[in-house]
Amino acid sequence: MADEHQFIENGLQRAQIDEFFGDELGRAGYGGMDIAKTPMGTQIVLKAEKPGMVIGKGGKNIRKITTELTERFGMEDPQIDVQEVDEPDLNARIVADRLANALERGWYFRKAGHTTIDRIMEAGALGAEIVLSGKVTGARSRVEKFNRGYIKHNGEPAQTVVDEGQGVAVMKLGTIGVTVKIIPPGATLPDDFEIHEDVDIEDVEQADDGESVESLLAEEPDEVPDVSDEEAAPADDDVDVPDEDPAEVIDEEIVEEVIDEETDDAEADAEADADDETADADAEDLDEDVAEEAADLVAEMEDEDDEEVDN
Repeated sequence: MADEHQFIENGLQRAQIDEFFGDELGRAGYGGMDIAKTPMGTQIVLKAEKPGMVIGKGGKNIRKITTELTERFGMEDPQIDVQEVDEPDLNARIVADRLANALERGWYFRKAGHTTIDRIMEAGALGAEIVLSGKVTGARSRVEKFNRGYIKHNGEPAQTVVDEGQGVAVMKLGTIGVTVKIIPPGATLPDDFEIHEDVDIEDVEQADDGESVESLLAEEPDEVPDVSDEEAAPADDDVDVPDEDPAEVIDEEIVEEVIDEETDDAEADAEADADDETADADAEDLDEDVAEEAADLVAEMEDEDDEEVDN
């Protein structure tokens, strides 16, 4: 299997296992899981509000879950470790399930939303957001939001700092999606800053009140360097004068080639002019011959006309 397909298969299996734990451990306050592959098998860490209900009497429930993971998902030797959630009100998954259960029991959505977000902020969260989407009060679906404190919606902090959980409330009119985002206390954000008191700060040098920019510019320098003519202008002997300027040096062969080309062009022009004169002279001679022939023809025609008249 290609790496891309394997990556997709692992993500799909993880989502299916998470959904399975949510259905099986909903009453125990399921708060998420972490899966890690080890040489001994697969290590699964479950977070729950009531670890005793996850384990069950004599470990009966945990053995059932282990068998289900092996048979249903094909996991090799799964090892499950259950940890108790220290503050359930700061776990987004647990809070979302609680809010969904409250809505299913008939709580009005505004009262349930405000009560839940107040409990989150009282637990010490830096910020929280609750989003209810679906048919909240009528036949038309809409979205209701409840915000407190500071929350991040995009960027790296939204993926690493913000704890997000989803839940579903099944109502008579339809389902209501519940999304909870929590920034836990003590989270480090990129735009955080600290103010340190009792810090030694170096004194900044200040200019004298009597001095100003104009006065400093008006002052003359104490000593003006005296530069004599001998120091300013170097002696003629010390200056290296080149014998010839490289730009003026012309290759003799290039000059000869240029002269030959110009001579050939002049001869060609002269020959062309002579040909043109010869052609003009021939044209003039041809015109004279044509004129004489025409005159002879006219004279013959006149003689014929005279003869006819005499007869």
